[in-house]
Amino acid sequence: MPVDLQNPLSFKNATGDADTMLQNLQANILKGHVREHLHILLLQFGQGAEGTAEARAFLTGLAPLVKSAKAHLQEVKAFKENGPNDASDVPYVGVGLTFAGYGRLELADRAPSDEAFKRGMQDDATRQKLGDPEVAQWEAGFQEAIHAVVLVGGAEAGSVTTKLQEVEGLLTGSIRVLGREEGRGMHNANHDGIEHFGYVDGRSQPLFLTEDLEEERRRTDGISVWNPAQPLERVLVADPAAPDPATDFGSYFVLRKLEQNVRAFRQAEEALADALKLENDDRERAGAMLVGRFKDGTPLTLQATPGAHGPVMNNFTYDSDKDAHKCPYQAHIRKTNPRGSGGFGQPPEAERRHLMARRGQTYGERTEGDLPETGVGLLFMAFNSDLNKQFEFTQHTWANNPGFPQPEKQDDPDPGLDQVIGQGDRPPATWPKVWGGEEDQEVPAMAQAVTMKGGEYFFMPSLPFLRGL
Repeated sequence: MPVDLQNPLSFKNATGDADTMLQNLQANILKGHVREHLHILLLQFGQGAEGTAEARAFLTGLAPLVKSAKAHLQEVKAFKENGPNDASDVPYVGVGLTFAGYGRLELADRAPSDEAFKRGMQDDATRQKLGDPEVAQWEAGFQEAIHAVVLVGGAEAGSVTTKLQEVEGLLTGSIRVLGREEGRGMHNANHDGIEHFGYVDGRSQPLFLTEDLEEERRRTDGISVWNPAQPLERVLVADPAAPDPATDFGSYFVLRKLEQNVRAFRQAEEALADALKLENDDRERAGAMLVGRFKDGTPLTLQATPGAHGPVMNNFTYDSDKDAHKCPYQAHIRKTNPRGSGGFGQPPEAERRHLMARRGQTYGERTEGDLPETGVGLLFMAFNSDLNKQFEFTQHTWANNPGFPQPEKQDDPDPGLDQVIGQGDRPPATWPKVWGGEEDQEVPAMAQAVTMKGGEYFFMPSLPFLRGL
């Protein structure tokens, strides 16, 4: 039977084409691989016949190091059943190609067909759509033509470094390393993953495996209100250059380096609290209004204070907060996952089609109390089956659109930009003075505290494609 792309998959029960697909798919796509320590290499292939030959040889040599989705899922299963072992510390290696990279491999005619992928992130039309800075303002490694990305990540620094050295040993003279990025996990006292502004990050992920759905149902607050299930077609794309597109799949991969100005964000939190005259413990609500969650992950729409039971709550919608008197429309998590509250006549299921599998990791070091303005941030990474309808839609039509979500009342002011990642002119925004109350106050826009420093679109091809070059 062909792979069922219309539903989530049970990897434990996968047989036939579905099992072959898992053997041929790269890890980290259907389920995030642990990346407490992460290295990213941005590569450029050489020109001419020699450059093509060396690029193909590098990718073929890399193939045995690239972990399959099946191997990863088997490791996760063994870890849950037997605890840590040598196999659970095998680092993840992933590789992706740009459209230009397919050209250097002399495979442009067999490259994936997504129009955004073909344009690339440096293209003027892409930058204007996303509100990105001029390429000349990006960091140097992202300014040149990138042909490939290699990710090496795992739980322990030592094994990840060893695996990185194996990858680097395959590089030949015509392959240039344009840039290197290094990520490291950050956690709060409850061991939840956080980002540099101090907020729990990584919730509301679409889930493509029935085993993950069952774990979400049993080990969190459930999936009865907000079901994170997504069909495989939201993340998988048949690999057009592979031997068998019926079993060989990949995914479009977004990489963006987002620098976080922690001092500016902290000042914005304080300024909003002052403007609304929030006092004592209620001042913490100012930051929660910017993000949509308190630092511990408690959704603002559910309660006015942090301290919800662990694990981080995610089984909610905005049905009880249609007027945004609890969680503002412009809060980051409401902007990028409106859960049926976006308006414009779009039902919840249609909105869900724009969600993507996020695999981001923080970079740079920050100690508690330190307020860096540069040098720290997020390596945003996400897998998509349609870049235009998922990542680009989320950034352009949701985060950067001052009119989204559509207010419940026609005479209410527009929400403004996403307060965290929104790019563009920042109009004043209206905020609830009291949680759940109807009195609002307009406050001048906060300064942009997240700056895009470079990025690119890639396709993570199937393992048979890499082996057959």
